[in-house]
Amino acid sequence: MSRIQLALRVGDLEGSISFYSKLFGVEPAKRRPGYANFAVAEPPLKLVLLEGEPGQDAAMDHLGVEVDDTATVDDATRRLSELGLFTQVENDTTCCYARQDKVWVHGPGREPWEVYVVKADSETAGQAPDLQVEQGEARTACC
Repeated sequence: MSRIQLALRVGDLEGSISFYSKLFGVEPAKRRPGYANFAVAEPPLKLVLLEGEPGQDAAMDHLGVEVDDTATVDDATRRLSELGLFTQVENDTTCCYARQDKVWVHGPGREPWEVYVVKADSETAGQAPDLQVEQGEARTACC
């Protein structure tokens, strides 16, 4: 199984949880302080909601592809690197209240994408390191 991930930073977390529960007909699969995620079966989607500043409009935080295992992440890393894309690998990292292996790449508009596998649940949110993009800018947000 693989599915697209969309991570949104929202100004009203509770209102967003209510809205997306109604839109997709499912309750969050995981809730933590300032965080919720939905595992939507149809369409296959992992929707992540991150608490932002009160009153802010929703904004994309990052995109991703959730995969089944570390071997698939490794294959994606190799394939993307061979295609000349700058990759940032994070193995056994904690992010989004989960232990993960992942690889990051950035699209032409500097939009961050991750290919990742969730290895275990975590009680802590974790923090992503600065991810250097080709233009030398940093990305510091963690899911």
